[in-house]
Amino acid sequence: MSASAIIFYAISAFILGAGLLAVTSQKIFRAAIWLLFSLVGIAGLYFWMRVEFIAAVQIIVYVGGIVILIIFSIFLTQESGKEMPKPLLKRTIFSVVAALFGFGFTYNLIDKYGFSTAALKPFNVSVSNIGTQMLSTAEHGYILPFEVVSMLLLASMIGCIVIAMKAPGEKPADEKTVTAESIQDTPVPPVLVIPSVPEQLITEEV
Repeated sequence: MSASAIIFYAISAFILGAGLLAVTSQKIFRAAIWLLFSLVGIAGLYFWMRVEFIAAVQIIVYVGGIVILIIFSIFLTQESGKEMPKPLLKRTIFSVVAALFGFGFTYNLIDKYGFSTAALKPFNVSVSNIGTQMLSTAEHGYILPFEVVSMLLLASMIGCIVIAMKAPGEKPADEKTVTAESIQDTPVPPVLVIPSVPEQLITEEV
């Protein structure tokens, strides 16, 4: 096995391991950190493929944008140290079935098409060609996926704002709404009554 293949398998194992820990961790902050590591591993895979521009976009958009916004929203809600509730059994079964379906679909594609053993020419694409193809409206252009990815950042920002906001109708425990019924139900403390002195006694003493 060559050194390039060893690097590929090591990066792939790192990505899969970090992704698995991201979805199985009980701490929401740890899950976000493992997701960060998984996305950094994907950027490393792009660097291994010598596509530096795509690797930089991966770090800027996903690592530096989405994951950092997720971490900020976690700290704003002050839920970083709490454990997430365990998922329901139905959700766990559905997740396992979805993962098995994904593995089966991927294996079917690999078995049907396979991989080329040797490339006819080195994989070298310039940044100008990537930018032109990404913003092209021609037959093989990627303008629509490019706009969808830009909307992803907007959706993540809105999600972070919604998470940081207080839920409507939620009030702190020390604040209570004063109503007429609550006033009636509130016990009235006893009032100290001081008897009045008759005026005749006062005039006689004087």
